[in-house]
Amino acid sequence: MYKRITTPLRDEDINILSAGDRLLLSGVIYAARDAAHKKMHEALQKGQALPIDIQQQVIYYAGPCPAKPGAVAGPFGPTTSGRMDKYAPELIMLGLKGMIGKGDRTAEVVEAMKAGNAVYFAAIGGIGAYIAATIKSQEVIAYEELGAEALIKLEVADFPLIVAIDSRGNNLYHIEPQKYKDKFTQVVNK
Repeated sequence: MYKRITTPLRDEDINILSAGDRLLLSGVIYAARDAAHKKMHEALQKGQALPIDIQQQVIYYAGPCPAKPGAVAGPFGPTTSGRMDKYAPELIMLGLKGMIGKGDRTAEVVEAMKAGNAVYFAAIGGIGAYIAATIKSQEVIAYEELGAEALIKLEVADFPLIVAIDSRGNNLYHIEPQKYKDKFTQVVNK
């Protein structure tokens, strides 16, 4: 069963989510990879405003492939979240509520999520073409010179996600392997 959530993310939305929940996300999200995150960090260091109001927003760690003629978006699969880990705590403390990507996060990011009541969603790698079909519009908001790594505003409908790390720090990347550890050990020791 899927939960349905619409952005912007409110605390009451986040509080009902648990690691392992499947959901369909709709509304506005922003796509940004490491180059855009670096530019946002540099702007903050200079005392400048971010190009978006980060409050209650979701950032998707991804960059688009070119769209076919007549399509809104090309394949738009997730990238490895670890490259944004050095920037994520700062954005969470400024009000970022959700992140989408693939792979585990550092302890510092998880602690920032707990303090800022944020959530990390896993997008399924390898289904970039399907994800593109959930994108109803896209617009470059900032850093156009970065090409596919620009900051892009997306409107999505029923974007499929899994709660990888909830706002309490429960981490699917740690929970799930433990379920199978004893079974794996039994097979290996035979």
